[in-house]
Amino acid sequence: MPKQLKVNNSNSDWEDALQLFLSYKKAQGRSDLTIRDYERHISSFFKRYPDCFNDTEKLRKCLIEYLSQPMKPVTYNLRMKNLKAFLNWCVEEGIIPTNPIAKFKPRKTDDRIVEIDIETLQKLLQLPDRKTFAGLRDYALMLLTLDTEIRPKEAFSLLKDHFDFKNLQVVIPSDVAKTRVSRVLPISPVTANAIKKLISSRHPQWDDSVPVFCSVSGKPLNRYRWNERMREYSKQLGVKIRPYDLRHMFALLYLKNGGYELSLQKIMGHTTLEMTKKYVHFTQKDLQEIHAKVTPINSLLKQPLNRVGNIKNQNKKKE
Repeated sequence: MPKQLKVNNSNSDWEDALQLFLSYKKAQGRSDLTIRDYERHISSFFKRYPDCFNDTEKLRKCLIEYLSQPMKPVTYNLRMKNLKAFLNWCVEEGIIPTNPIAKFKPRKTDDRIVEIDIETLQKLLQLPDRKTFAGLRDYALMLLTLDTEIRPKEAFSLLKDHFDFKNLQVVIPSDVAKTRVSRVLPISPVTANAIKKLISSRHPQWDDSVPVFCSVSGKPLNRYRWNERMREYSKQLGVKIRPYDLRHMFALLYLKNGGYELSLQKIMGHTTLEMTKKYVHFTQKDLQEIHAKVTPINSLLKQPLNRVGNIKNQNKKKE
């Protein structure tokens, strides 16, 4: 068994322990975003309660007070998950004797699956000014997301070599994928053409290390800037659309157009089918149309009565 790192409990400080924890997570290959989330949530708690780390009972009371404040389930889950991971590690390393929230469980959340009508999406795709590099980039990124469900952060890291235009596919490397598992996604010709045009519009001095989806100065695009761009388009459109809403719409339309859950799971890079099932969402109109096609009454009656209008028409004929 490898020797565990031991820290003198009487002299240990939460900041020192946090730095060790973050280094450990980096060594495990956690993404930069995950590392920043750990640091932000853990620091936020201990800056509010700076003197509780070395006092087990005080730590327990402070954690309960902190997590019992009014907050949305998503916020609670994020705070609890990050603190729990840190404190579990501290126990394993002998820094603290117990984790007061070891048995805390996440709260149930209502998944925010936004459904945007096709006409609105078509109008959105018309908004970027494709005469400019930024507009062409936005248009190509929208298409890629709607075509493959790629996560924004994954898209921001793509290089020219990750695209195979001959076979119409894009490779998401393991060091880029959120799950750290590489995957190959098919792309449509229209998406491939938009990305090829974007690549051909790059500054001649940019080398292959510059991401495909970058700023006009060749710097990597990030989620904050992409969120801002989508907010600008949303204002023009009059409909709020977030970057992740495009990913959700891919999933919804993929299933509605006949795609299978298992194939969607592989495309979206979900580790479990449960994560994919949240996209199995149907509107009332969808349910009515599906029911009209598959109801057993269709096979029991010679002429299926699919709609109210049909019933009225048949009644008129009988009269």
